[in-house]
Amino acid sequence: MLQKLHLDVQKWKSSFFLINDELIFIEQLLHSYVFEPNTPNLFERLQDYLERLKLIKSDITNVNKLIVKHENNLGGSIECRNIKCDEDVHVEHGKLKANVANCLQKFKNLKTEIFNYAGGILKKRKPDKN
Repeated sequence: MLQKLHLDVQKWKSSFFLINDELIFIEQLLHSYVFEPNTPNLFERLQDYLERLKLIKSDITNVNKLIVKHENNLGGSIECRNIKCDEDVHVEHGKLKANVANCLQKFKNLKTEIFNYAGGILKKRKPDKN
């Protein structure tokens, strides 16, 4: 049973590893000059997205710390052979699973919002070649 919990942990770590690359791309996009400059409230909207990304990055950092701690506890629980120890690990895993799902969903929602907004205000013409 601990193998399944360990597999969950590996999937979570992989998901957050990929999100880090996405975060870098999204931040670069929001700092770029690919948007129509005459878009109403462009600067304010981009700043709002950047602030919300900062909050999500903080959440991700906190959840990653919890994942590492939980992974270490899983290693220790292999040596623990009583029912109480096993139950505690499963309860902790369930709470962490909910926390991970919440964090991933918040990131997905914000990413979708940013991409929907950005897709509508990207510059349409090719730059002059001189």
